[in-house]
Amino acid sequence: MKSQIVIFIALVMLGACSGPANSGITQQPTLADYQVGEKWVWKYKGVTTEGEVRSDGEETREIVSVNGVLGMTIGNDTIPVTDIVKPDESETPKYDWPLEVGKKWKYENNWTSQDGTTGNQSQDAEVLSYQEETVAAGTFMAYTIKYTGKTSNSRGYSANEEEVWLYAPAIKNFIKLTQNQGEFSYAEELIDYSKPK
Repeated sequence: MKSQIVIFIALVMLGACSGPANSGITQQPTLADYQVGEKWVWKYKGVTTEGEVRSDGEETREIVSVNGVLGMTIGNDTIPVTDIVKPDESETPKYDWPLEVGKKWKYENNWTSQDGTTGNQSQDAEVLSYQEETVAAGTFMAYTIKYTGKTSNSRGYSANEEEVWLYAPAIKNFIKLTQNQGEFSYAEELIDYSKPK
């Protein structure tokens, strides 16, 4: 499950966005929106309905320079920022740019986990609001994006799921995620954000 979430969060990073214009519409950022030393830290926890803790920890991502090329560290990997800001050409993207309140679209994702299990997500997405939201890291203007649908895998698992992402354009990232999938609930919250002065 954790590997699915890591893949999913990496996809979210591929949809990072810049701040909304006066019109309330948010465009995707450019390479210039990131700087070396920018850092995000989240606390996450996943629990079954029976109380079994399946994941519990922290995740840190940071913008680094590798041979003069900007990258984002995600676990043991470093993803070039140029990949993060590259437009998603899919007809069923994670984010349908530009973002604005009331926008709806279909999101579909096929994936393969590290153990070879394949799976599929099919969700209806809607931007519900854009307002101040408070998490452990502070208060940010954020979009609330709700995804509802189904996930299944090659091992016979199938479940309805609902995900709510609070996405803060000013920091180009999500500040909170809550996910309910079958008998499993997962939550992730930003506990620290910093950038060079």
